[in-house]
Amino acid sequence: MSREILIRGAQNIVTMDDQRRELADADILIRDGVIAAIGTGLTTGGETIIASGCVITPGLVNTHHHLFQTLTRAVPGGQDALLFGWLQTLYPIWARFGPEEIRVSALTGLAELALSGCSLSSDHLYLFPGGAQLDDTIDAALEIGLRFHPTRGAMSIGQSAGGLPPDGLVEDEAAILRDCIRVVDRFHDPREGAMIRTGIAPCSPFSVSRELMRDAALLARDKKVMLHTHLAENDEDIAYSEANFGCRPGQYAEDLGWTGADVWHAHCVKLDPAEIALFARTGTGVAHCPCSNCRLGSGIAPVRAMRDAGVKVALGVDGSASNDSGNLISEARQAMLLQRVSRGADAMSAREALEIATRGGADVLGRSDCGRIMPGKRADIAIWDVSGVESAGSWDPAALLLAGPTRVRDLLVEGRQVVRDGQITTIDLPRVLEQQRRLARNLAG
Repeated sequence: MSREILIRGAQNIVTMDDQRRELADADILIRDGVIAAIGTGLTTGGETIIASGCVITPGLVNTHHHLFQTLTRAVPGGQDALLFGWLQTLYPIWARFGPEEIRVSALTGLAELALSGCSLSSDHLYLFPGGAQLDDTIDAALEIGLRFHPTRGAMSIGQSAGGLPPDGLVEDEAAILRDCIRVVDRFHDPREGAMIRTGIAPCSPFSVSRELMRDAALLARDKKVMLHTHLAENDEDIAYSEANFGCRPGQYAEDLGWTGADVWHAHCVKLDPAEIALFARTGTGVAHCPCSNCRLGSGIAPVRAMRDAGVKVALGVDGSASNDSGNLISEARQAMLLQRVSRGADAMSAREALEIATRGGADVLGRSDCGRIMPGKRADIAIWDVSGVESAGSWDPAALLLAGPTRVRDLLVEGRQVVRDGQITTIDLPRVLEQQRRLARNLAG
């Protein structure tokens, strides 16, 4: 017997379909986790969710995160540092983590994302202290119920070999590749509608060798999974690449097989016009992380130039140690505002920023089955109550980023209600937050 849910009487549905339609006073019928119909006067014998006074969007898509960092927000000594100094402050703290810290921080971070309307999140876990594994974050995502794209990150070049991380946090490169194979073989699901897909993600050009970058690309192509890393994040990053590799980051990426539709890079704040053209030509994606880039003083990524050139751009909240928040709808607003600050008030509309946060993110992750509200697509749906004080007086509630709420009323993932009336339904969040506070106190002590 099929399982149906009817979302009835939405004030606006911002579909992000191929025509970018926006529908007023409309319904959505969901059947077995898939959108079955959109229209008016739809009926069901199943559950009904009343959406009057609400704007409906596709679930938001987060394409860059470090969930483990939710345990190290606002750490003294790292609050006012640039990227490299910030990392050097936090590496010794992260070295004291274990499986519990990784799992609880993932539960907390994913719950925060869900409450901000996010239905699909990636994660970039690149350190594994105390016996932690990527499995710990995957268990958390399965418990929360979000669609999840974890990536097996790595660091292999420690301080003694000229890298940035301490030697105690780096791994042997052969062991890294073996665990990448284990993770992909155990967890990756290539099917449409998959809840878990994995990727391979050496941390950055300044923490792994040229050989590992190349071998990771070869392995990912053999396993048919995606590649992810940090690239061109700030001026220090560019200087390191030029000093150590004799070229800019874009050239380094191209030389080692790190361009293509199966690759997305985080940040890309300092891409130059030639690198933007390279990414557009090769279909390489970008995860734009505006709040983290502001917090670390990295700069404003050239998103307008990227989009105009045809580069696939998505959003990422980045880690909560460099953002201090994991609210994806707020990230979309910040992306819009930064482009306006740098390029003028007409540089990015609220609807374009929302598109980047939904359909754009799904496209970067290779998920054409997500990120849009269309018959046949997955039922990942965010319902925003615009009857409250935040939207009072708004003439255009569908321009959600201008005057909308920053917390979702309801969130459905694969047709399952993960958030209902502003509350997480799948875990005991107060209990998780008490665990989170206890672990943070232990680390600070």
